[in-house]
Amino acid sequence: MKESIFAKLRRVRLGDIGHFFLFLLALLPAAIYQRKRRHLWLLCEYAMEAQDNAFALFRHLKTRHPEIDAVYAIHRRSPAFDAVAAIGPVVPFGSLRHWIYYLAAEVNISSQKGGKPNAPVCYLLEVVLGWLKNRRVFLQHGVIKDDLPYLHAEVTGFSLFCCAAQPEYEYVRDTFGYPDGVVQLLGLCRFDDLLHAEPDPSLVLILPTWRMWLERDCKTAEAFKASEYYRGWQAFLDDPAFDALLKRTGKRAVFCVHRNVSRFETCFTAASERVAVRKWDEVSVPELLKRAAVLVTDFSSVYMDFAFMKKPVVYYQFDRETYRKGHLPTGYFDYERDGFGPVAETVRETIAALSDVIENDCRMTPKYGERVDRFFTKRDDQSSERTTEAIREMVKCR
Repeated sequence: MKESIFAKLRRVRLGDIGHFFLFLLALLPAAIYQRKRRHLWLLCEYAMEAQDNAFALFRHLKTRHPEIDAVYAIHRRSPAFDAVAAIGPVVPFGSLRHWIYYLAAEVNISSQKGGKPNAPVCYLLEVVLGWLKNRRVFLQHGVIKDDLPYLHAEVTGFSLFCCAAQPEYEYVRDTFGYPDGVVQLLGLCRFDDLLHAEPDPSLVLILPTWRMWLERDCKTAEAFKASEYYRGWQAFLDDPAFDALLKRTGKRAVFCVHRNVSRFETCFTAASERVAVRKWDEVSVPELLKRAAVLVTDFSSVYMDFAFMKKPVVYYQFDRETYRKGHLPTGYFDYERDGFGPVAETVRETIAALSDVIENDCRMTPKYGERVDRFFTKRDDQSSERTTEAIREMVKCR
């Protein structure tokens, strides 16, 4: 739900205040550095990650457009640091040098709204005070389907907002308040690899999203275990019929705990020896999405990646009413009308739907395949190139 500026500023911590001083220290060096690298493109995701649209674009730039001066920001302790550094130049996330690059860059590019040296301080400087007029490109983390007030123009100031689907583009363009030309239908950069993926027919992927109120209400593991969210997903993992289905069909499953509830990851257990429970940072979610034959999720936008590949999805939505009241309001997407697979509210219904998918050799039925074709009008491997050209055009015109 939409928060006031005061509510957001109350989240500022002591470490964030330290970043304000890093910002002040970076001002003069950045002004000097900008003369040296006038066309610097700075890319990042979350501090520890390189597996989303920003990394896909960075890899594309270094492979296809070496003439573009692109640098990737990632934390030194990230497991992906060395792999990213092998592709191109990196800067330590949150460091003084990151601040210098951020202030000097011709354009800052991220798949996350908070993709910057320090999100609270940058929000203060860019939106609240309006001091920083830098160009910011939002690649997105996933296809938007709900109303997201925290991505409206008044609280972001994005210069370019990338969309991947025709209905999504029209919805964001018409309701998020951006000037003409800012919202563009370009595709998600990480989608470029999806059409070439080779799935593992034995792998069932289970990827729930999180709930905003869990952070507020669940301070302990005991409180988390009492939540509707935990009870709903644990009931699915515990159900004997799920174990029997996996054994009967020779499938195995990976249940991936969402990054925002990873501190409670030990709460989830699998009754079946054919199910592995994994933390977000233990796996590569993009690789799992490419490898899996079928996806079970609730409201997570990762089903868009799956649908793009025309692989079957099953929705397990045991708390739909609570989700809409406390997490995200409804947007343009209706799961029964627009979804890419059956919608279930109970464990029994979900397992029955999953069984039907498996009996159909994990193929998407024509009904849902036609929905994919209408939804993704740019279903190809050219999203990174379109995004590159859109950024170039934006820089040239402003």
